Amino acid sequence: MAKKKKYYVVWQGNDTGVFDSWAKCQVQIKGYPNAKYKSFPTKEEAEQAYRSGTAADFIGQNKKPTIKKISAKAREKIVWKSIAVDAACSGNPGALEYRGVDTKTSVEIFRQGPYKKGTNNIGEFLALVHALALLKKEGKPDLPIYSDSRIAIGWVKKKRANTSIKKTRTNAFLFQLMERAEVWLNNNAVTNPILKWETKEWGEIPADFGRK
Repeated sequence: MAKKKKYYVVWQGNDTGVFDSWAKCQVQIKGYPNAKYKSFPTKEEAEQAYRSGTAADFIGQNKKPTIKKISAKAREKIVWKSIAVDAACSGNPGALEYRGVDTKTSVEIFRQGPYKKGTNNIGEFLALVHALALLKKEGKPDLPIYSDSRIAIGWVKKKRANTSIKKTRTNAFLFQLMERAEVWLNNNAVTNPILKWETKEWGEIPADFGRK
């Protein structure tokens, strides 16, 4: 049986637009850091997606949870009514993104980036503070937040991003974001439980970008 034809939208790549084959899409994303693209079943849907929104509006919205098959006993340990955060970095340092999702459904709640010359630890830290600030604004002081980064959790507890990378013109804005995050932590009580996602036991965190 012949495979159904798909159409591909490239929002960030060597060239952007709607492409009618995976081969043509690959040309646009190959070698492009943090390329943003997604397939659609019809040309009409692809064109509408390209015209009406950005990659963040479509990528990750229907992504299924990445949780591997685990025992019922292990599943009981997960607090499903929560937010999960994660970061992705192309290089170290490199182009950095972070996001937060609903732990149970993997529906994306927020996404930021890419930022130049960052690290994964910085992204994990910013994601946690972003989630904390968002939940405070929404009046949800008790909703847990999952992170798979012990380092980022430690930075939040100490209210300081203890990064070793140097501030340059290229990543100056990223340092501004870290400074704002530290100020927020020092001026707001952290009431939301920050929980460690046990990757070895549960699989990749639902907010994982899937780029490993």
